Amino acid sequence: MISSLHWLAWALAFYLAGALLSLCLARRESLAIGLNALLTALGALCGIAAALPLLRAGAALTAGIETPVAAFAPLTLRLDALAAFMMLLISLLMAVIALYSLAYLREHRGRAGAIGFFVNLLAAAMTALVCVDNAAYFIILFEVMTLCAGALMASARAAGAGRRYLFIAHGGTVLIILAFLLLYRASHSLDFADWRQVSLPASQASAVFVLAFVGFGATAGVVPLHGGLPQGLPAAPSHASALIAAVMVKIGLFGIIKVGIDLLGATDIWWGGMVMLCGAASAIFGGLYGLAEHDIKRVLAYHTVENVGIMLMGIGAGMAGMAGHHPLLAALGLLGGLYHMLNHTLFKGLLFLGAGSVIYRLHSKDMERMGGLARLMPYTAVTFLIGCMAISALPPLNGFVSEWFTYQSLFILSQVDSLPLRLLGPFIIVVLAIVGALAAMCCVKLYAITFSAAPRSAAAAEAREVPWPMRAATLLLALGCLLLGVGAGAVAPAILRVAASLSGADALAVAQGSLLFPGSPDQTSLSMPLIFILLLALPLLPLLIYIGAKGARLSFRRRGAPWACGYAYENDMAVSAAGFTQPLRLMFAPFYRLRTLRWGRWNATTSGGKNPSTAAGEHDDR
Repeated sequence: MISSLHWLAWALAFYLAGALLSLCLARRESLAIGLNALLTALGALCGIAAALPLLRAGAALTAGIETPVAAFAPLTLRLDALAAFMMLLISLLMAVIALYSLAYLREHRGRAGAIGFFVNLLAAAMTALVCVDNAAYFIILFEVMTLCAGALMASARAAGAGRRYLFIAHGGTVLIILAFLLLYRASHSLDFADWRQVSLPASQASAVFVLAFVGFGATAGVVPLHGGLPQGLPAAPSHASALIAAVMVKIGLFGIIKVGIDLLGATDIWWGGMVMLCGAASAIFGGLYGLAEHDIKRVLAYHTVENVGIMLMGIGAGMAGMAGHHPLLAALGLLGGLYHMLNHTLFKGLLFLGAGSVIYRLHSKDMERMGGLARLMPYTAVTFLIGCMAISALPPLNGFVSEWFTYQSLFILSQVDSLPLRLLGPFIIVVLAIVGALAAMCCVKLYAITFSAAPRSAAAAEAREVPWPMRAATLLLALGCLLLGVGAGAVAPAILRVAASLSGADALAVAQGSLLFPGSPDQTSLSMPLIFILLLALPLLPLLIYIGAKGARLSFRRRGAPWACGYAYENDMAVSAAGFTQPLRLMFAPFYRLRTLRWGRWNATTSGGKNPSTAAGEHDDR
């Protein structure tokens, strides 16, 4: 029987082979695209095969690898539950991206080979990074990952976006190295296994955690270190944007969990409070800034920042539970954070690939030049709508389940001995509720302006559906969002085992059949299949009313252009992206004044007006 270590080796081999062949066959792009997709898919399937047995068993595998520099830095691999979970996230999205790239990369003539090289190398670096158990190799792979992301973000029209991202990310890397140096000084070793055995003074442990949190926060996009993502993600090819936003930012969260929980043991209760506060700030600012944008990919980039904040709320609650010796809080907080990491991989990947499909046909990222696409691109419209519902945490989709667990963990904060955390709990709950409302409003704007109403440009009026590989990729992710929601009773216990391996708590029950509950069904419970059935039944009443009243309809209806107060109606008279969010931008004006964006010779705040980037041709994605 092939072990997980062998599957991991095959996954890395396929990714690296895909990267090299994409580069070597750059002049024969059709062949390069096909082989790249095949090898990427094989690597992703091997990664899934490596991760699933580890998640089921819950045991860790450790192996030493002989390298030319083994005497100075021995390479040790540790495949534990957290590493398997992260490997599964990477592999699931890479499998879908491989299918999507079959058609999408044909739009990037002259760049397909380089793009395939960096995407595969990025996947290989992330897969290896979550498995290494040595600081030297961790930093090397982290740097390779960062450089690949920066290269994908750098384009002829937006070279500054890649440089800006690399500047912020490398600043974070310096802080991570400083944190690792403190641990090295205490242990005289670069192996994570030795660092787990070291007992640091409280002040030194806190210094290590703060340095690591800020350093990894730059990769995760934690406010105020998020600046590289909203500028860089729109510049990258759409499937690369999906990989970076849906998976690579979670390497930052993985680093926070690795250092704060796995290596240091979450010893101080204020660490969890700090993580939750930073998560709240990221969530609220990401949601507000996303509302003010007109660039479809930049909107999604800001919502990545928002969702990172939600994940940090759950992770912070789990850390507070560990430090406060509250097993239920620790397990539920980490369960909520990890479940949202999995869910976000699917619905954020779906939204970025859906946005890429729109850009593929319109060659523009400006939402003000879209509209009316639901009739012309029906498959893309339906899957994009499912992604919008999932990110808005609407039942019965997956985003609802993970946020429900996060809410349950925040409710339990009232039982912690620390008075500041008991006071912090209600504040975080209110912030999470506000963020949910902001996300729903932004997704209404995102879908309505893009797919509803009438076309606002000639390109939108002439759009047609994308090729089948792109449609199939988004459909798979949409089905995943539905299955992880309706089938949460089967998924939550598996993720709980990962959370329990981190917190050290005894296994708790969070599911019984189709019922979900926070530790005990006597408190509260949730049945996602029942909600799904009820939601399917809701349209029956309007349908019966329609059938019953069909004979009473008027025999004649006049159809024509909407009334425009005596003026000739034009499609531009419809509600715009700026007009839709104007009331909220006025309400939260002080938050928007904190940031000024510059586009070339333009200097404009995000508090209103047309998006100046449309004048600079920044939206061309070819």
